[in-house]
Amino acid sequence: MQTRRETLHRSAVVAGLLAATGLFPQFAWAYNNIAFDAKSVPDVLKALGAGAPVASKDVMIEGPDIAENGAVVPVGASTTLAGAKQILILVEKNPSTLAAVFHVNDSIEPNFKTRVKMGQTSDVYVVAVMADGRALFAKKEIKVTLGGCGG
Repeated sequence: MQTRRETLHRSAVVAGLLAATGLFPQFAWAYNNIAFDAKSVPDVLKALGAGAPVASKDVMIEGPDIAENGAVVPVGASTTLAGAKQILILVEKNPSTLAAVFHVNDSIEPNFKTRVKMGQTSDVYVVAVMADGRALFAKKEIKVTLGGCGG
């Protein structure tokens, strides 16, 4: 039976070895501050280098019509288009519009489900950023009865 101190020490040693060999996932800490700090949909797309958004039936959004608790709103995002490099979930009236970014390549099926926090009733966008810079989107209004962002 090892003590808590021994466990922490061994964990630190393993983390140090992984960092020293370059196997530690350093990209997990790197994110686009400008995009996450943006306050509108066009600002987020500009920060991520995408063009003007165009509605598309090949981009799908799933979510409830009414969310009873804005702290945990289930949202699904998917596309049937080949060549998508990012899937974005944007909540228009949140303090930070960008809720999630999923990086996609040919070996990943562009179909994601997550939970987002919403402070109030808002339009939720799913945007597929294509390899050529086009931004295709689907939009859905989700009504929130109990705000999750301090509301």
